Amino acid sequence: MIRHPMRAVVVAAGLTAAIAALSPLSEAPAGFDNLSNGMVNDSTHQADQGKFDEVEAISDGLGPLYNAQSCRECHQNPVSGGPSQITELRVGHRGPDGRFRNADIPIARGRVVISGRTLVNDRAICPNAAFPDSEIQERVPDTETIRTRRASLNLLGDGLVEAVGDETLLDIAREQRRTSHGQIHGQALRVPIVEAPGSTGVGRFGWKDQHASLLSFSGDAYLNEMGITNRLFPDEITTICNTVAEPNDKPDSTGLADVDRFARFMRATKAPARDTLLAKTPKAMTGSALFDKIGCATCHVRTLTTAAAGTTINGGTFTIPPALGQKSFHPFGDFLLHNVGTGDGIVMAMPEHYGRKVYQIVWKAFSTVWPARRTRYARRRYGVSACAHD
Repeated sequence: MIRHPMRAVVVAAGLTAAIAALSPLSEAPAGFDNLSNGMVNDSTHQADQGKFDEVEAISDGLGPLYNAQSCRECHQNPVSGGPSQITELRVGHRGPDGRFRNADIPIARGRVVISGRTLVNDRAICPNAAFPDSEIQERVPDTETIRTRRASLNLLGDGLVEAVGDETLLDIAREQRRTSHGQIHGQALRVPIVEAPGSTGVGRFGWKDQHASLLSFSGDAYLNEMGITNRLFPDEITTICNTVAEPNDKPDSTGLADVDRFARFMRATKAPARDTLLAKTPKAMTGSALFDKIGCATCHVRTLTTAAAGTTINGGTFTIPPALGQKSFHPFGDFLLHNVGTGDGIVMAMPEHYGRKVYQIVWKAFSTVWPARRTRYARRRYGVSACAHD
């Protein structure tokens, strides 16, 4: 029996390393066939896709402010989970001190102001028959001078991305700095894992790497893109015109809520497949060699390998299954943040992407434990701009 806790950690780490050494690497499945990568059977995967594709109604909790009625509305090219040409609007402004501030957007003819967000929703559920005089459409005021549009991202194969170890991404950042003598250095952000309060991970999902977990990402999108509250994000953006009990997303007879099925669907998708015919052409092969020669692959990493099956991630809430463990895939990316001189000026909004409760817990820690250094600490540990909420 192991009685010393540190010894137990060492032994556990040794066992994980031993399992990883014994587990042969294999190529992750790729394709656009809507079939599972092996994490679940195909019927389960297709049922989860049905939830991903499902059109939400006001009676389901849609809105009051929203961008889309289903996940596939923004992620469906060439199949459900893929990227699209759909864009979303993000805005903000600089305060008197020159630092970024989240937007203040009046709705309801100025009676209510939406704050603490950078996202501007394109749609609203009212006015409608039940609320003929409630006008809540968001319109960007002239004061919000920083504006950008972001295209919807690919989700296919994101289960593999989630299963890449934090240390792997940190090692890539270190190697970039070493080989380029500091000229290239991707930034790894440690962000809160919403389903595991107090835990953090290296962010890799979203335009600003704001989530490390696909479940966190699902809860965020369900609220901010469709206006549907869930156990991770239980607070409506506005209660005007709202008629559905909170949280809107409730577990079904199997005990799973929609956010659980969204996360499982993404985890079970295959990686995007390469165009094998195009890859064999002389021009493509010449381009591939040039890609490596001039250093593109320093950041656009050709191949990543996931952690071993049985590894627990996301604050202990998810265990990497055999279908995702020790798999090689080819993302041509490093999932780090790089300053290439084209930043959109939008700083991550903590309440928006982590929920008010997580934000309050984290910010209380900054205010009480590190009062003099909270801005610097927030940027380093969580990759967010604490100064936007001073």
